[in-house]
Amino acid sequence: MKIKNIYAVYFSPTGNTKKIACFMAEKMAEQLNCPHKEISFTLPEERNQTYTFGPDDFVVIASPTYAGKLPNKILPDFKEKLKGDGSPAAALVTFGNRSFDNSLAELCAVLEASGFQTVAGGAFACRHAFTDKLAPGRPDEADLKELAILAERTADKLRNTDGIFSPVNVDGDADAPYYVPKGMDGQPAKFLKAVPKTHEELCIRCGACARLCPMGSIDPEEPGNVTGICIKCQSCIRGCPQQAKYFDDPAFLSHVAMLEENFAEPKKNHKYL
Repeated sequence: MKIKNIYAVYFSPTGNTKKIACFMAEKMAEQLNCPHKEISFTLPEERNQTYTFGPDDFVVIASPTYAGKLPNKILPDFKEKLKGDGSPAAALVTFGNRSFDNSLAELCAVLEASGFQTVAGGAFACRHAFTDKLAPGRPDEADLKELAILAERTADKLRNTDGIFSPVNVDGDADAPYYVPKGMDGQPAKFLKAVPKTHEELCIRCGACARLCPMGSIDPEEPGNVTGICIKCQSCIRGCPQQAKYFDDPAFLSHVAMLEENFAEPKKNHKYL
């Protein structure tokens, strides 16, 4: 089949999922000799519109893994705002060195239900949003080489078919429940209501945290005021130029410590065609 356009669509609060999506789209564009564009799906205003793709568009759609699945507060937007018309797609997820569990299966199911044809999939280990001690520096050069191979093989698959694809078979169960975070004591760590705090003596009221929040939940005039849902994405933490944002919730910190103790060994990527 002939592809005319390639798109990278990503929800990426801390940047690594964007890196994965855009890299694959760029490599696919090189292989298929067509233009590529990127569409951020991260900020609230970026998720207000519906994006519709045609049968000669190839779409790389990427999301981080949250508790073993897609981010639950963003899931409705994935379902309602991304529409395909038989559009071939690659489903990509990133995970912070624990496991992607069922996120890739869920993303594939969502895309198939929205008119896409999933022709490739991948789960790539990236630095954990919570801590630099898990998958530090990833995606690295070796990860991108793997992704380049996936892009090359996906391009071959597109060139050698007539446009009708069976859904890609990936690991996981789209209907499985979310992973339950554990603390250092092995018991469930309950931190759903935890919100980032602000070192007032460091904050310069630049508004970066408010602009970066994918839920629009930080008051730009009073950055210490969290007015809505926090999905623990760490965008405000990692994006603050003064390092003024932090979490002090005991259950959250216990969960991070558990992850650091038990999931430091580098995990492999998973690729599907």
